[in-house]
This record gives sequence, structure tokens and C-alpha cells, in this order.
Amino acid sequence: MKTPKRDLVFLFDVDNTLLDNDRVQRDLYRHLARSYGPHVCERYIAIFEELRNEIGYADYLGALERYRLEHLHDPRLLRVANWLVEYPFAKRLYPHVFEVIPRVKRWGQVVILSDGDAVFQPRKICRSGLWQAFGGRVLVFIHKEEMLADVERMYPAHHYVMIDDKLRILEAIKKMWKSRVTTVFPKQGHYAHDPKILSSYAPADIKINRIGDLLTCRRSVFVPT
Repeated sequence: MKTPKRDLVFLFDVDNTLLDNDRVQRDLYRHLARSYGPHVCERYIAIFEELRNEIGYADYLGALERYRLEHLHDPRLLRVANWLVEYPFAKRLYPHVFEVIPRVKRWGQVVILSDGDAVFQPRKICRSGLWQAFGGRVLVFIHKEEMLADVERMYPAHHYVMIDDKLRILEAIKKMWKSRVTTVFPKQGHYAHDPKILSSYAPADIKINRIGDLLTCRRSVFVPT
């Protein structure tokens, strides 16, 4: 049975949009340096960045596995995986997230649309409370801007709103969906404040300082006239 089209679907990114992932990353690096020494932390960061350049998204567990292959005789690092999956992600949500979600639900369907791996990213979304808040409507892809046909198939709509801290993603989605999408850029996280990035991509349709600013918006702002 074909899913009927909704008038409006809001698509939310997770990292640095709903959840302060920069702080999670800082906490991880601090934990590595304190527990295992600065050299371990520096090598992990180098591997992490190499892997991100290769696959196009942050893979914390994948970087840990690569590090482990270099140090098979050091069992201490196995505990880092436990630290990651047990991290209190709910404490890193931006202020007012659980107020924003029900407000936006009154305007249209809400869906998480995130990049990431198939293990750690769903764990993060679940432990933060976002999975439940979004009613299980969660999509995690490697490159979400390349999966818009799947988004349309699973959550068909006459109009979409994409909320993401990365202008690169917003620009790519705008090129694909054109007037069928309204792009929203919350200026949160390091990508949103990088002058080189800001000058490299087209501005979003709507810019907000923080995700909580959606509480002051009206539905009509997101719907084309």
C-alpha cells in the first residue's frame, strides 16, 4: 500500500543540530589523554581524521578498531568502546530540543535524517532519547544527500524542511529538491562557524542561531507562498 503524501515533513540532522557532538568529541579526547596518555590520544585523532576523509563521516568505533590493529597487545583500549557506547548522550542535547520536537510535530511529520555508521550512530540517537521522541522515525545513511529518493519513498511529502548545521549538505539537498525544500541552518558546532566553509556554499533559506529558536517560528515561515 502506497504511503499517502503529507503536506509537510521536517527532517532533522543530529550531530551539532540536536546534539552537541563537538562536546562529545572533546570529552572523548580528554578521556583518552587522561586514561591512556597524550600519545594514544594523538594517534587516535590522526586515525579518526584519516578515516573521516576516506568515508565522509565520523566513525568513532571504526577509528578505534584501526587503532587496535596497530596495538593488538594492548587490551586496555577495549574499554574505550564501552566508554563510547555508555556515554550519557542525553546530557549533550542542546537546550529546548524536547520542546522544539512537539512544537514542530504540530506543523508536520518529524524525522531524523543523519549521516553515520550503522552501530554507534543509532546507539547515540537511542541513548540521547531522540529515537523515542521522534517515534522511531530515524534514517541513518552514509551520505544522506545521495539518498533523497529513499527519503521520499519512506516519508513522501509535498514539501520538506531540512534542518542541518552543514551548509554543504543543505546546498546539495536544495539542488536536488529545489523549491520542494526549505533549508534551515542552525549556527551550532564548528562547521557552522568556519569562515572558509561559510564562504564556500550558498546560504540556507533560513538561518537561526540555535535549535531552540524554532520555538519562536511560525509554520508559515517554512511553507512556500
